[in-house]
Amino acid sequence: MLEERIGEKNMAAIAIDGPAGAGKSTIAKKVAKELGYIYVDTGAMYRAIAYYLVTNHIDIEDEEALNTACSQITIRIAYEDGAQQVYLNDENVTPYLRTEETGNMASKSSAKAPVRAALLDLQRDMAKEYDVVMDGRDIGTNVLPDAEVKIYLTASSKERANRRYKELIEKGEKPDFDQIEADIIERDNRDMNRAIAPLKQAEDAVLVDSSDMGIEEVVQAILNAARDREL
Repeated sequence: MLEERIGEKNMAAIAIDGPAGAGKSTIAKKVAKELGYIYVDTGAMYRAIAYYLVTNHIDIEDEEALNTACSQITIRIAYEDGAQQVYLNDENVTPYLRTEETGNMASKSSAKAPVRAALLDLQRDMAKEYDVVMDGRDIGTNVLPDAEVKIYLTASSKERANRRYKELIEKGEKPDFDQIEADIIERDNRDMNRAIAPLKQAEDAVLVDSSDMGIEEVVQAILNAARDREL
């Protein structure tokens, strides 16, 4: 299916937006696999830039330093054995993108204009070349406002904190549940109130609250929305 559509002018796009911990990446990967689309994890792109900023000790409030840093960054997405890999200046940084420090920096730095400009064209170009399922904070409202299907995927802060807590426990860590939830609420507030492309539900997006839903139920809800649009 995918190969037949490459080269056509109008590729299909499914935009999945929502707050941190809503399960966007997990769901988007499964939906993309079901439809034969390319999955684009924009959050990983922002985390790659955040990783660069953290490891190079860049003060994101220093506009000159931030502009200089962004001019020195190249982000490339590759698919190896069916999995998305993120390359930062030709280094595969995928294993380093899921730390709390990188995630918090990504939330803060993604509100900065130089960071968003560095990635916007890349994201839009991918949607022109391939059928995509793209997830993030502002895909349906800003990156791909003409996407055929828009989903706003959310869950309660407690449920999102619980998912993150279990994930860290499985890694052998000893997380503080209350702190995790507090960080999630703070990140929500930051993402929803930033001046540039804030997190919000697009007017034509389908709301999916996954608080009491299993993964397959959420996937099916999105597939139903796609089939309603005959994708």
